[in-house]
Amino acid sequence: ASIIAKVTRDRLMIQYEEVLPGYGFAKHKGYGSKEHIEAIRKLGLTPIHRRTFIKNFI
Repeated sequence: ASIIAKVTRDRLMIQYEEVLPGYGFAKHKGYGSKEHIEAIRKLGLTPIHRRTFIKNFI
């Protein structure tokens, strides 16, 4: 089940990359990588970002 969830999430992140370019979702798959945090600082939050998680970075 966890493999199915991961594959599903990865596919969803690729779709988000098309709708929300510049965040690198296809590369980091939503994890809090350095690239992801820098994109949030530059471009701002989107509706898919969890505010409870991101408050530690911005």
